[in-house]
Amino acid sequence: MRHDHEHDHPHAHAHEHPHPHPGGRRTLRHRLGHLLTPHSHETADKLDSALESSARGMRALWVSLAVLGVTALAQAVVVAVSGSVALLGDTVHNAADALTAVPLGIAFVLGRRAASRRFTYGYGRAEDLAGIAIVLTIAASAAFAGWTAIERLLDPRTVAHVPAVAVAALVGFAGNEWVARYRIRVGREIGSAALVADGLHARTDGFTSLAVLLGAGGSALGWRLADPIVGLAITAAIALVLRDAAREVFRRVMDAVDPALVDRAERALREVPGVRGVGELRLRWIGHRLRAEVAVVVDGEATVREAHAIAVDAEHALLHAVPRLTAALVHADPAPVPGEADPHLPLAHHATA
Repeated sequence: MRHDHEHDHPHAHAHEHPHPHPGGRRTLRHRLGHLLTPHSHETADKLDSALESSARGMRALWVSLAVLGVTALAQAVVVAVSGSVALLGDTVHNAADALTAVPLGIAFVLGRRAASRRFTYGYGRAEDLAGIAIVLTIAASAAFAGWTAIERLLDPRTVAHVPAVAVAALVGFAGNEWVARYRIRVGREIGSAALVADGLHARTDGFTSLAVLLGAGGSALGWRLADPIVGLAITAAIALVLRDAAREVFRRVMDAVDPALVDRAERALREVPGVRGVGELRLRWIGHRLRAEVAVVVDGEATVREAHAIAVDAEHALLHAVPRLTAALVHADPAPVPGEADPHLPLAHHATA
């Protein structure tokens, strides 16, 4: 049941507010900024904050797409003249990593749309769908790189223009490391796990680019199998990234959150004056923002207004304690009295349905 400000019983309270702290840890600078900078919990400000974070995510995606696109194009030219399958695998992976910006970009655009009567929570879950697309893209690049390496292992060929292959590998490392730093920084600031994961993916790509140097060195020494063996090693590295990315996406789809966030929320609620206990507490990610649902125990003799005020204080405490939390639904339960029946007893048969 949805409860508005004009409550007729002391059970629930819901608002949506922006969280002013972009990082996961409240540093001294953040605390001073919070104290010295006026801040608001109005819905308009929340929407502005959400739009701003999505816009920053979009900028990070398109800038990284351009950098990785140029990197992959430069490597592709060297692949064409050298025939290096190790560099080919790295090029394909870099190109796939660049293309992951497309589904994420679409997700950020959809996430800006307002909630509707059909999509009452908005469109933030589009990021989860983008995560699935990213996982499939990584899997496809791993399959292609592995197949090419195995084919060359069965039919070894001499790698031409070894110095150019080495330079292309260094270019791949530099491009991926820059993109990784940029994506991770922006992702953490706006609270996008998908963008952070994509940044970590780019960092792994950078190290696989360095592995191409080993293949180039082996080829320079006349070992024809060095290039396909390094190609297989790169495939294995891609598979490890695939495992981690799939696990992260699976957790998001299944509404998993860091247990430390739940602990932090419970501690904040227990410190609210008037809260005698904390019942069921649920957190879920919707895109790169969190929502909470919680039941708190208050004095059974409290008036409707008093229970409402406690719910407001509880919600306010959550918004400041949990990073990137933008909405909380607080349900106030009266403290039990000996001999009194459970007020939720009429709902018991629905819980087991």
